[in-house]
Amino acid sequence: MATPRVLPGFGISLGITITWLSLIVLIPLAALVAKSMTLTFSQFWEVISATRTLAAMRLSFGAAFVAALVNLVAGVVIAWVLVRYRFPGRRLADALIDLPFALPTAVAGIALTQLYAPNGWIGSCFVPGTTLGDATLWLVGPHGVLEAIIGSTGVLVDQEGLKLAFSAIGVTLALIFVTLPFVVRTLQPIIEELPQELEEAAASMGASRFAVVRRVILPELLPAAITGFALAFARGVGEYGSVIFIAGNIQGETEIAPLLIVIQLEQYQYGAATAIAVFMLCVSFALLLAINALQRWSNRRAREGG
Repeated sequence: MATPRVLPGFGISLGITITWLSLIVLIPLAALVAKSMTLTFSQFWEVISATRTLAAMRLSFGAAFVAALVNLVAGVVIAWVLVRYRFPGRRLADALIDLPFALPTAVAGIALTQLYAPNGWIGSCFVPGTTLGDATLWLVGPHGVLEAIIGSTGVLVDQEGLKLAFSAIGVTLALIFVTLPFVVRTLQPIIEELPQELEEAAASMGASRFAVVRRVILPELLPAAITGFALAFARGVGEYGSVIFIAGNIQGETEIAPLLIVIQLEQYQYGAATAIAVFMLCVSFALLLAINALQRWSNRRAREGG
């Protein structure tokens, strides 16, 4: 006797799946590639190898990678605290994690710009000679401690201090805000299912806290952490609304790739716009394949270890 199924048969379900994916994903991507093919190879290469395009790509992918990496570390800690600890305001803190999902990205961009601009609450603290109460904090500037630390990392510090807004740092901060929920929400279910008995057993056998984290907790969280990193990175690469305000959109410096595509469309350069989009698609797809391969390798090692 055949087992009754809630959904229709395999043929009908597969047909609906393929049709829906074709309408939503495959056909638009095919149209994008087809439009870019109206350019010759030399024209296509000229567009994607232009200095302006490469600078925008470097900023978009670099900022997205750094933001995803920061959220990978912070997201593990935040998800762990929200799941394993009980404290006043925990539910409110948990709800705030989803704020970037609910808040329009343009509103987030304006808020972040006001916060990190030179005259903002946080941005003003990085201007030389900032006064807070009765204390004068020379955070950045001649002989500033922060200037020495940041300058040694290669970040530009000028006479106006450290620019958070209207710089690559501002772009990264905006992407950190937007992509944090992807890491936290991916890790929370895994932490909830992780039995505390494993940690207690390791501790009872004399393992240090660092050893428990490295040998017991992190191997269990690694596949989900990589997934959250991939989701955050993919989201950050294509982010537009929250970035254009805080970036400053300086050509060759703080201009992101999605904005460059919009500029090409406004100038009726549809072939150039689709060429940049196809190049971004190919690079993103290759990076996501590499991340998925790393995730599969991590899962295989976890199974073999188990």
